[in-house]
Amino acid sequence: MERLCRLLNKDEKYVIGIMSGTSVDGIDVALVKITGHGLRTSIEPVAFENYPFSSEVRELIFQLFELESSNVRAISQMNFLLGELYAQAVFKICEKAHLKVTDVDLVGCHGQTVYHHPQVEVIDGIKVSSTLQIGEGSVIAKKTGIVTINDFRVGDMALGGLGAPLVPYSEFLLYRSHEKTIALQNIGGIGNVTILPADCELLDVYAFDTGPGNMVMDGVIHYLTDGVQSYDMNGEMGAKGCVDEAFLASLLEDPYFKLVPPKTTGREYFGKAYVEAFIEAGRLRGLSDEDLVCNATALTAKSITLSYEWFVKHPIDQVIIGGGGSYNKTLIQMLKSELSAEVMTQEEYGLNSDAKEAIAFAILANETIHGHPSNVPSVTGALQPTILGKIIL
Repeated sequence: MERLCRLLNKDEKYVIGIMSGTSVDGIDVALVKITGHGLRTSIEPVAFENYPFSSEVRELIFQLFELESSNVRAISQMNFLLGELYAQAVFKICEKAHLKVTDVDLVGCHGQTVYHHPQVEVIDGIKVSSTLQIGEGSVIAKKTGIVTINDFRVGDMALGGLGAPLVPYSEFLLYRSHEKTIALQNIGGIGNVTILPADCELLDVYAFDTGPGNMVMDGVIHYLTDGVQSYDMNGEMGAKGCVDEAFLASLLEDPYFKLVPPKTTGREYFGKAYVEAFIEAGRLRGLSDEDLVCNATALTAKSITLSYEWFVKHPIDQVIIGGGGSYNKTLIQMLKSELSAEVMTQEEYGLNSDAKEAIAFAILANETIHGHPSNVPSVTGALQPTILGKIIL
């Protein structure tokens, strides 16, 4: 408890945020200096790095997503393996920042989502929803000696929330504006948007998953290249294809897109089975490889813009795009052509697209130490605000 008391009384901390997302590209690690907490929070980025997964680890993680190839032994092993890899990432980022590991006060680790099922099912008369993020926090804490907070989503879900998205709290602290309504669009494996109305309070913030981000595009590329490529570099292949408007319209009839927020989705919905059905339907329409990638890109762009049209209650002044999708020039151009608001990437805003979510979990960890609720019930649908995460000494 003495360690927690010291953290509680320390206004300025070095905090590491760790995130590995649904694209399974690798481990995003952000080291930031956080001053204050709550509305007084300010951050100073110190170092960021992405440590790619080896091809073997990446393949093993993908096997966990499919019922045919997943099992309890594999999940248990990967939980501890990821804990080791996350701990190694902590040492590496400290070395990059020329800091000692003992200089770091706190680690906030999201972990790797292997299953997310927020829909309620009744089992033995009990209503159950579930989520599973792995990457054993005890391994991180014991290997590094740093207080570690992980498993952020389950607290919100225990109160009837969807457990996602969780970054809106940090976005409110860092991006809110008195004059502008800002849309923060993340394009990772899944797309999600946070709306910060001009001069908003936290209760005014709303957010939801817009649908596939890079997931379908990456899945199509992986299939077409027999795994040689994992994504469409700079959107180059998509730029060579043509949009089949009738095909795109049929894709947008999927009921997820018109589902009223709060809502969240993931690989369980837009993963391997969806990609295979997408490719089969496209081939029946005579689409080339380039056309398939182009239409997957258009699906992401159009699902985002239609989400704004259907569910955003305020005229948007500025859209700030982060996540790996922000590097896809074809996707960004599609969004700019569809939206009347100013569209910019996190880099154009002066920040780092890849670091944004890792920084968010550093901030959430800091809020947990200070006893602040950091879910946003208007976003997740939880019954009430709650402190997130599990503290490991």
